[in-house]
Amino acid sequence: MSFRHIRYFIILFMAIFFLAGSPPEFGQENEFFHGFLIPKPVISIGLGDNLQDILIRSSSGMTIYEIHGGYTLLAEDADEVRVRGAGGKLAEKYVLLAGQAKERREADLLAEDLKMRTKARIYVEEDRQADIGGVFQVKVGDFLTRGEALEALTALKKQDFSDIWIIREILGERETRPNWILLDGEIKPLSAETVLYFVPSHPESFLSYNGRSYRGLFILRGTRKGVVLVNLLNLEDYLKGVVPGELSPYQFGKIEALKAQAVAARTYAMKNLGQYRDLGYDLVDTPRSQLYGGMSAEHPLSTRAVEETAGEVILHRGELINALYTSTCGGMTEDVENVFSGSPSPYLKSTECTYEKQAEWLVEGWKGPAVIEAGGRNISPDIAFLAAWGIIPFSSGAAFFAEEIPPTEAADWISGALKTLGMNGDAYDPGPDPLSFANLAKMIVRSFRWRDRVEKLMLAGEVNFVLRDSPSVSAEDRPALAYLLQAGFFPSLRQTGDLDKPVTRADLALSLSRIIASLKEPWQQGVFRGRDKETGIFEMSRGSENITVTAVPQPFLIRNLDGDRSLASHLVLLGGETLRWFEKEGRAPVIEVVFPVQSNVLDRTSRYHRWQVRKSIREVEALINQFHPSSDELLDVVVRKRGKSRRAVEIAVRRKGGDLTVRGLRVRYVLGLRDTLFVIDREYDADGRVTHFTFSGRGWGHGVGLCQVGAYGMALSGASYKDIIKKYYTGVKIDRL
Repeated sequence: MSFRHIRYFIILFMAIFFLAGSPPEFGQENEFFHGFLIPKPVISIGLGDNLQDILIRSSSGMTIYEIHGGYTLLAEDADEVRVRGAGGKLAEKYVLLAGQAKERREADLLAEDLKMRTKARIYVEEDRQADIGGVFQVKVGDFLTRGEALEALTALKKQDFSDIWIIREILGERETRPNWILLDGEIKPLSAETVLYFVPSHPESFLSYNGRSYRGLFILRGTRKGVVLVNLLNLEDYLKGVVPGELSPYQFGKIEALKAQAVAARTYAMKNLGQYRDLGYDLVDTPRSQLYGGMSAEHPLSTRAVEETAGEVILHRGELINALYTSTCGGMTEDVENVFSGSPSPYLKSTECTYEKQAEWLVEGWKGPAVIEAGGRNISPDIAFLAAWGIIPFSSGAAFFAEEIPPTEAADWISGALKTLGMNGDAYDPGPDPLSFANLAKMIVRSFRWRDRVEKLMLAGEVNFVLRDSPSVSAEDRPALAYLLQAGFFPSLRQTGDLDKPVTRADLALSLSRIIASLKEPWQQGVFRGRDKETGIFEMSRGSENITVTAVPQPFLIRNLDGDRSLASHLVLLGGETLRWFEKEGRAPVIEVVFPVQSNVLDRTSRYHRWQVRKSIREVEALINQFHPSSDELLDVVVRKRGKSRRAVEIAVRRKGGDLTVRGLRVRYVLGLRDTLFVIDREYDADGRVTHFTFSGRGWGHGVGLCQVGAYGMALSGASYKDIIKKYYTGVKIDRL
């Protein structure tokens, strides 16, 4: 035996030795996998199954072993390798899911009852992939076709078994192994039961698959679900690729919220280790377990959250909790038993998504008229914009802007706009007569040197079309006026069509505001995080960047509610609002606050805080039939029971042949909705039959456990990650492994 092979057996012995021991302290011992050191605890993540063409790359070399009764070194410093999995599609079968129970004894009783009612095979199986874990499923089958399963389902329905589902399951074929490996241009066949290890050649090296980079090493093997690729790595390194995928540090960049997510994700992973042990790994990389993006997903802020909470988990009475979390709870989380099958959990209870220590920041601004109208709309924000640049004065009275503007004053305003834009213009004297829109059009076109725009971009036919109802406008004035109308720079005139009315200060202010906005984008945008009490400096974030904004002592404040903009003398901010501003001499003279929905709930900033979906009854019928097929026509969908959060926890699907009862999270799936917190409006035809449903709802996800956007809202108000965790998980303790 060569020294090289002796070395491999020594390494194997060391690996077995380390695997057999228990680490005295979290992360302080290591495990060796073919010479590659991975700190404990170690976790294995499935990156895909039924793979047929696998391309693996290394940043700086990898060692590849074939394991089949022994260890065969295939490559010592490979940069790229391609492995071909077994071809052919996987077969399928159908079974009926007749019930679920938290306890095995309860499931066995249901199975015995079913055995007396049907000759089909009845068995109990633990669902390790269940979202709440430890659920025992009672199944009927197997059936080769969906039609056979439907016949059995129909027979059981006649015996009062209504809540039964058809499930399609994958069957492994004979060929489930890797077939060959391509190394350095040479194809090498693989043994029937081979397992491949891909180990980075250097501690700093990493592997990549499907364009994503991963820490740790890869294992490739054949299973009942075809060829699978497994990422073996340290748990904390795994979390660095999970936390940013589950709670974006770009959008929700508060360290305490990310730390709460890190502790919840670590607890969930530890609680569910071995969930896929029959396939050779612990968890999958999708939201079915936790979304894991490898090194490619990592972000410095979320990595910091993982490192600062290293080893911390959530316990209830000394046991790891099943740390479920949801994106947006819609204002209140739900009791777990109302969403997932099983018994109530003492730590997954309905919780209102509010915070008694909600922070508030009062921002005071210029106290002037909130409403100044032009063309039937409030243009005070436009006037504030121009006044902040020093282009126009901001009089304390709205009547000032309702007056006709003298031609010389109009010329001064236009000159100020040109100066702000850094443009040179041509002077134009409109004369002493009252300013008409036709004369103003000529003044603007000449001052901004837009003759080419008018001559080259406006067709004669377009000029006549725009001014078809204004034959009195002279041929000389028509092109410039038509251009400004078509471009939307004379919006009030376009609405009223009154060419004879004199130009007011408000008319010109609105036109100049729109012209400047078309030529220059001075506005910046960010998310409000807080404000320093002493300095008054606004703390903002823009993507992953933290920034500060200093306002003038009394800035113009613009309130934006669903696009309705108005000036405000003061505003109260709760955190998470979108702010727009521009800077002049290093300070912001105007701040626009784009408010989310008017609410104090913590997840109010989520775009899924409120939603609405309209579906035809045939669309809903097709969705339901995917889960519970029937030839009976759908008549209606009715909510029968709601949980503490007012989620629909039981609905009746009303068909011509009778009602189907749907409970818990299945309600969301069969209706194809974001959440089960919804109400239903119906549309009817002339005969009184339902034609469409409008689902108006709140939230996104299952609604149980930690609300991720709510956690961010608490962090904005200064809550610690421990406060956040104890808010959403009742009666828990945070401790280190």
